[in-house]
Amino acid sequence: MYQIRNFTDNDDVKIIGELGAFQIIEYQRDLSVTPGSAITAYYSSQMNVRKRQLVCDLGKAHVTIQAGAMQWMLGNVNATTGVKGVGDLFGKAVRGKVTGESAIKPEYTGDGLLVLEPTYKYLILMDAADWGGSVVLDDGLFLACESSLKQKAVARSNLSSAIAGGEGLFNLSLNGSGAFCIESDCPKEELIEITLHNDVLKIDGNYAIAWSNSLNFTVERSGKSLIGSAASGEGLVNVYRGSGRVLMMPTAKMPNI
Repeated sequence: MYQIRNFTDNDDVKIIGELGAFQIIEYQRDLSVTPGSAITAYYSSQMNVRKRQLVCDLGKAHVTIQAGAMQWMLGNVNATTGVKGVGDLFGKAVRGKVTGESAIKPEYTGDGLLVLEPTYKYLILMDAADWGGSVVLDDGLFLACESSLKQKAVARSNLSSAIAGGEGLFNLSLNGSGAFCIESDCPKEELIEITLHNDVLKIDGNYAIAWSNSLNFTVERSGKSLIGSAASGEGLVNVYRGSGRVLMMPTAKMPNI
């Protein structure tokens, strides 16, 4: 039995999202400041630059997180590698290598509480059911998911153009039933949602952060010919074809500060 005080009940902490086993908290102000950092802290809070954390209730579901993301855990919590034999280890290692994600993502079981490291990025909760049970994530966005979701590496349809465009060859997909959380450079309120019904979406750059696995994802020339691509000034674009959803940022990813 345990009790927690001055955490989510702190008047500086606001719960901004809940789904499944997950809860997102946001610190409204940075109170741990010095005279030299007070001005930065004040304007940061006014411009929505705030620390956020993901809280996981393992009594609702076991969770799998990005390696190194755990800050503290409380109660009956057990951490495992999530590896089920040599074959599974090899598969995870290969998937981690090709997707750029950590090869081993720890799985936490039990019925206690797990709290992840604070971040200034925007934490977005989603339900895989809203994506037809299979969603693909852009590189580096995965933070946590309920362990009922299975992870797979999804290859692009035309690998040669991906190499030419400087894109990765594979992306991480989450499959099955359950909630998950991503770290985004853009708040949920600004994300553009596009639903395709046997149509095509072309994006110049890595603005898409998640898309339905039912979509055919390729990297192609923006024009039908090399001359046409040169004339448009674009070159290669990311192309999503078929029926499904795409979540897209209105601005480019921000550099790490």
